[in-house]
Amino acid sequence: MKTLTISFCIIVCSFFLMLSCESNKNPDAAKEEWISLFNGKDLNGWTPKVRGFVLGENYKNTFRVKDSILKVTYQEYDSFDSKFAHLFYKKKFSYYKLKAKYRMVGEQVEGGPGWAFANNGFMLHCQDPKTMTLDQSFPMSFEFQLLAGRDEGERPTGNLCTPGCHVHMDGKLVEDHCIPDTKGATYPREKWVNIEALVLGDSIVHHIIEGDTVITYTKPVVGGHLDGLNKELFKDGTPITEGYIAIQGESHDTEFKSIEVLDLCGCMDKKAKNYKSYYIKNDAKTCIYE
Repeated sequence: MKTLTISFCIIVCSFFLMLSCESNKNPDAAKEEWISLFNGKDLNGWTPKVRGFVLGENYKNTFRVKDSILKVTYQEYDSFDSKFAHLFYKKKFSYYKLKAKYRMVGEQVEGGPGWAFANNGFMLHCQDPKTMTLDQSFPMSFEFQLLAGRDEGERPTGNLCTPGCHVHMDGKLVEDHCIPDTKGATYPREKWVNIEALVLGDSIVHHIIEGDTVITYTKPVVGGHLDGLNKELFKDGTPITEGYIAIQGESHDTEFKSIEVLDLCGCMDKKAKNYKSYYIKNDAKTCIYE
């Protein structure tokens, strides 16, 4: 009887061990696979859109790479002249983490608006740049604003601005164009700052500065006025579930040392070779099997 019991236990354990092995074909399922959006050499994978110029024209080399740094620079400008610019990454994302390191340098170019002093941003869930009109200053998106301090006073980085859209906070629709970060710190020019965004489709977004969450919002939707936005393509109230990532150019030199994305959308079938345990959104069509 004892022998039978031991044999039965061995069979049961073997069954569950086999089941466990079958259920997870990827031994590195928990290893995060960050995608570097910036190769440290050139603007490969990125496309500029400058107000008043066609998509792809990098007016006065506003965006460039030097010494492994991606730069937004106004060295060749005599005056800003409302040449708002954006640099779009080639791929759309929906559920993801974005992390980057940035700093503001030098002085603001002549003619830049006062509010744009030491001001840049990551535009999240951007409209396709191909849908922007020639003189459109900003893409429809929600902006993770990047700031540096002035000579005196507080100016925390990590604010939210919402060109062409609205968000919800604490369950209420917020139609203010910019919502300040009231929790974070003010950083001086020339100092490198680590930022991270957690973006989960149209459900929730976190702005994170040096490890601290400073702003959280939910349910971004198309809404509000944005000069040049084609309202036939973008109807008010439409949920914004995905989009492109873009870097701004608003009249002050800004540098980026690294820009990475962790895609949280992928195959969630444990039987697939490319299953990842950290995925949040399932994309069954990406699954790879034996």
